[in-house]
Amino acid sequence: MALLNVDFFSEVIGMCMQMEVILPERTRGQIGMQGQKGSGKIPVLYLLHGMSDDHTIWLRRTSIERYVSSLGIAVIMPTTHLGWYTDMAYGNRYWTYISEELPKICHSFFADLSEEREDTFAAGLSMGGYGALKLGLGTDRFGAVASLSGAVKVGLEASDTMKRQPYWQGVFGDMTKIKGSGNDLFRLAKEKKERAGKGEHLPKIYMCCGTEDRLLEDNRDMKKYLEENGYDLTYEESPGNHEWGYWDVNIQKVLAWLPIHG
Repeated sequence: MALLNVDFFSEVIGMCMQMEVILPERTRGQIGMQGQKGSGKIPVLYLLHGMSDDHTIWLRRTSIERYVSSLGIAVIMPTTHLGWYTDMAYGNRYWTYISEELPKICHSFFADLSEEREDTFAAGLSMGGYGALKLGLGTDRFGAVASLSGAVKVGLEASDTMKRQPYWQGVFGDMTKIKGSGNDLFRLAKEKKERAGKGEHLPKIYMCCGTEDRLLEDNRDMKKYLEENGYDLTYEESPGNHEWGYWDVNIQKVLAWLPIHG
């Protein structure tokens, strides 16, 4: 496999950005593993980080490169800072960046990446789980998305202290108005369902959360809502907290679940 650290300029963000990229390679002589690559266009997974992390974190905390070596899939791991995959009220347009600009940049750099919806996936942990679901529900680009310990109800039940914090106001603006907005995953899921059959498609969704995780009840609420709205949902709970031991195990389950056609 090829591992690339890519520094590039984003017109949307207005600054240089970074991403780690794993590209598949057919190999036979590597000790301990074999690399696979299909003959057609390459399926692609956008793998998103959480609040305290950046584009390097999946490589540093898991064996993601080894896990995907036999799958023939590309993995794009971008940095998105603390933007919550959102066009910030007072800050940068990270939603426009991640949902529109970044895929175009990746396809311009790597011509073999598939542009087909059924070959395009997103996954992430915590803040990145929110971002992955937002990509699946807020666009029609992704065939399957996965959330690991996702912060799926961010701001919907915010404390008074959280509402007053400048950081959260900078991201979301008036936090009393998140519910029903474009940053509300429940609203996005409802609207996506309403558009299904009118030229749009419902993504397959995978969600998991540890039974000791503080976000467990939020994930159960999202699970119930998605099931009520007819989504093809795979949901798993298992012992674990909000930490990398849990995510390292469960990203392997996500990779086994992905409907890879390449």
